[in-house]
Amino acid sequence: MYAIEPLKKLALLGGIEKFIKISSAEFAQYTTTSSKTAARVLKQLEEDKYIERQLVPGGQKIMLTSTGVDLLLKQYAEYQRIFCRDDKDLKLQGHVITGLGEGQYYISQHGYMSQFSEKLGFKPFPGTLNIKLNDTSVAIRQLMECIEPIVIQGFSDGERTFGAGKCYLITINGIKSAVIIPERTHYPANLLEIIAPVNLREKLHLRDGDEVNIIVNKTNKFEG
Repeated sequence: MYAIEPLKKLALLGGIEKFIKISSAEFAQYTTTSSKTAARVLKQLEEDKYIERQLVPGGQKIMLTSTGVDLLLKQYAEYQRIFCRDDKDLKLQGHVITGLGEGQYYISQHGYMSQFSEKLGFKPFPGTLNIKLNDTSVAIRQLMECIEPIVIQGFSDGERTFGAGKCYLITINGIKSAVIIPERTHYPANLLEIIAPVNLREKLHLRDGDEVNIIVNKTNKFEG
């Protein structure tokens, strides 16, 4: 269907959350077509109620309609059925990077630590190992959406509020660990924060730039 690819490009540019300003010539660069073809496609998308357009000085603003979003969601559901139908664990690769140094503070909070111990089956070392995924693994990571996450509830300590998150059980270079994904907007798709019962840097003798192999447990359960 003609609408899928252009709608996907507009969504990747932020067109689901808000109006984005983009000319037909600019859009042509994302779709590898001519400006005239891009303008025709945008006009057809508007006529078919997949997008809403607003003319503004110097160009136009575009946002996907609920009809356009629904079309992409249907495609997403179909891809999930294709790629999520087996129980094979997901294999990711990346390299170690230095984080912002906030992991120890957050992981050490009792409201988090008690949930980690109960729900993950281990008491984490107070800190995270940060991994930047390679391009292939960024795409594979999206399949983690097929897995039912272990939910970590947000809480308040009376002075400030700490947000919720979700965890996925993994092994990294053979050590049972977990990926934790904070409930943030625009969390980088190529970044993983990993918690483990040991200091992974010391245990695995890791330095920035070292490559690691990660296996995501699709059942989100450790055996034994």
